[in-house]
Amino acid sequence: MFKRIGKTQILFVSVIMAGLTACKDEEVSPLRTKIDYAKATSSTPYKSLFVDAQGDTTVDLKSGNDRYRIFQALNYYTGAAVRDNKTLDANVMKNMYANSGNPFTDIPSLNISGTSLNNSGVQLRSLTASSLSATEAEAARTRMEGLFTEMANVSKSVGANASKGVAGKTGTYLVDAKGIEIAQIIQKSLIGALQLDYISNVLLNKGLEADNTTLVSGKKYSQLEHNWDEAYGILTLSPIYLANSTDATRGTTESFLGSYIWEYNKASYAKIYPAFLKGRVAIVNNDLTEVKAQANFIRTEMEKAIAAAAVGYLGKWKTGTTDAARAHAMGEGLGFIYSLRYCKLNGADAKFSDDILNNLIGSTNGFWDLTNEKINAAADTITAKFKL
Repeated sequence: MFKRIGKTQILFVSVIMAGLTACKDEEVSPLRTKIDYAKATSSTPYKSLFVDAQGDTTVDLKSGNDRYRIFQALNYYTGAAVRDNKTLDANVMKNMYANSGNPFTDIPSLNISGTSLNNSGVQLRSLTASSLSATEAEAARTRMEGLFTEMANVSKSVGANASKGVAGKTGTYLVDAKGIEIAQIIQKSLIGALQLDYISNVLLNKGLEADNTTLVSGKKYSQLEHNWDEAYGILTLSPIYLANSTDATRGTTESFLGSYIWEYNKASYAKIYPAFLKGRVAIVNNDLTEVKAQANFIRTEMEKAIAAAAVGYLGKWKTGTTDAARAHAMGEGLGFIYSLRYCKLNGADAKFSDDILNNLIGSTNGFWDLTNEKINAAADTITAKFKL
């Protein structure tokens, strides 16, 4: 015979279960011992706080750092057109982008081991525009590969003098027939489509929903811990990002997005590293509210740097005193304007970015047809959108 359970007993059991659920929601991740936030200072090296019960590091920056070095190697290769008067090969650039066919060689000046990158198992292509739909992402990747073909073609004109309708060098910069410095378009496009999009729109967005209660198989970290570390590793190679930097002097060697945050977000660049460190402590403490707060700050300030860089280089076109200076400024500016489409917190998208680009260089002669009015209109549109 079953005994009838009274209302009082049901109520008592319900209270007990609710209490257990609340405790479960509030408990610290069983993986780690809680870390005092006060230990996360601007002079604390990134890996120093995060160890397991055996004293082993739970931080693995290799995959992020390897992608960063692949970006460096690709950028170094595109620079060879001017640096070494070299005709470039589009297939080499495509293979670097996809890390296919062992394309990397040693670059001592950048401390890059070709063998290490060839065997790294990571690439840039698969991560480009990875927050977008599969169709949109593939279009962005195909565009990048098209730029490699353009770069290879324009490298054949390194011995010519650039002019309207003629590819060649203007000063020390190599431009196509429309006066566009393709090497800068490639670099700045990857800052947006690779670094900004993957860090901000993937790892520090949906990536924050990853598991933080169990270790990744064969590893010493949870998936959430690794997502956060991957974001840091693809931003910088420095143990302390921008250590000892002032507004006048950058204190660490940085490239790409990490450099432009310092250059174009003077108000907040010094707060980026503490935010990364505090967010990582919050992951250890299973304090997801704090994790999201630090992620949102980092994302916001990165977007601000991209937008300010776009406006800044438009301004340098106006202040440039030679065709070479103006062409170089526009190459950088156009790449950053393309990258605005990945500034999702500010509501920018492909149409916003493409409309500005078309208004600037959609004419037959591109750069050579630019006017103060076109530059001002573009700068005003970006300034208004991002409230600069």
